[in-house]
Amino acid sequence: TNENFPFAIDLYNACEGKNYNTAQEAMSHYNDLDIVEIDNDGEVFTAYIFADNYFEMYVNGKPVGKDKVPFTQFNSSVIKFKVNRPFTIAMKLVDWEEHLGIGCEENRGKPFHAGDGGMVAVIKNRKEETIAITNKDWKAQTFYTAPIIDLNCISEDGGYRYSKNCDTNGGKDGSKFYALHWQIPEGWMHTNFDDSDWQDASTYTNETIGVDNKPSYTNFTTLFDDPIKDAQFIWTTNVILDNEVLVRHTVE
Repeated sequence: TNENFPFAIDLYNACEGKNYNTAQEAMSHYNDLDIVEIDNDGEVFTAYIFADNYFEMYVNGKPVGKDKVPFTQFNSSVIKFKVNRPFTIAMKLVDWEEHLGIGCEENRGKPFHAGDGGMVAVIKNRKEETIAITNKDWKAQTFYTAPIIDLNCISEDGGYRYSKNCDTNGGKDGSKFYALHWQIPEGWMHTNFDDSDWQDASTYTNETIGVDNKPSYTNFTTLFDDPIKDAQFIWTTNVILDNEVLVRHTVE
């Protein structure tokens, strides 16, 4: 609802009939007036993003694009921005929930299905050279973990927050589920923010995230699954229970 935060442009968006088959087709509809300027003497970069389910992206602390579709139909996005190198990408990633506050949705025969997340991105320069991809070199931190059945399954070690020992099955009744929320730090999207105590991003396969039936991804496998620079889905250590995740990466 923040009108000062621009929407990302469509790579694929069935909700609006933008059923593009290739990145080239999508970019043929791109208006250069949509380029977000951070540095007026900077270089233009293009970010291609598929997020399950929602994202907000900053470059050097400036909002450059947010997801148009918070849940289904699954979409993918393009963001162009003008900046000098090095620059810092910071993103808020949110997994969809219908039962607010306990991280659940109605799905797969369960009224309280835990769901999962995942985000993949490729950043190219004006020469169409890939200069950054999502991988374990990114930093990631969870700020909302649910549903939790047993609070003893969570452990913290400094800035590391682990829920790998927690039950991820969800169920038919969420009345006894817990959720853990951590306060999001001020200025987390800025270049000078200290993310040294955040964990390295965990990577996940296409099969784990489940994108083989989503044309918003499969139409662009030559982009996301380049055999030389294959972008990987990233999240924190628990792609099911961690529902609000912040990620950061500096492009040199």
